[in-house]
Amino acid sequence: MTTMVATSTSTARVNVTQYAALAAKVLLFVLLLLALIWPDLSGIKGKASTARLIVYPIGAMVLPLWWWAYGRTRSKLHKSFPWTADLLMTLPWLIDLIGNRLNLFDTVDWWDDAMHFLLWGFLTAGVLLAFAPRNLSRGLTAFVALGFGATAAVVWELGEYVAFVRNSPELQSAYTDTLGDLALGTLGALLAGLLLYEVRSRQASTGR
Repeated sequence: MTTMVATSTSTARVNVTQYAALAAKVLLFVLLLLALIWPDLSGIKGKASTARLIVYPIGAMVLPLWWWAYGRTRSKLHKSFPWTADLLMTLPWLIDLIGNRLNLFDTVDWWDDAMHFLLWGFLTAGVLLAFAPRNLSRGLTAFVALGFGATAAVVWELGEYVAFVRNSPELQSAYTDTLGDLALGTLGALLAGLLLYEVRSRQASTGR
């Protein structure tokens, strides 16, 4: 009886996460389509909008494409599609797009800093859930989180510089802003790795 209840609860949790991940993707693609049709209302005009329209859907679809091409038949980490990881890897692109649509990056002083910390945490947690073995030690989990998070943060900042910062008024303060973004993104990734380790440790101790 206890096993049946636990299985039912687990199934319900998977269904909710699945619906949330699918809803996040649908909303992301709707916002991208609206940005393509009405660029002046998107909040990303003048902020490398073309690059975002390409990178964001790719970022949101990396895990499903990997699963379709490889994971569903050869993955040693997952027996079924990792919906939680997929949701976490979709949220950064969606939240960033919503933030730009609502002009929060330009009107709320702390928004940009908070997003670099939070969204890098989401992205790193999703990547680790999808691709990192569950039996990594705390130190290795932190090391992998830092490796991915710091590298991704550097790539993002380079992309921003090439795409629009070098030719915008933001260039004057770009150095200080970039250092802050790199630090916050790396810290967010590290925290995500440590939290994921704790969650996995508790699940292992309870046999879940």
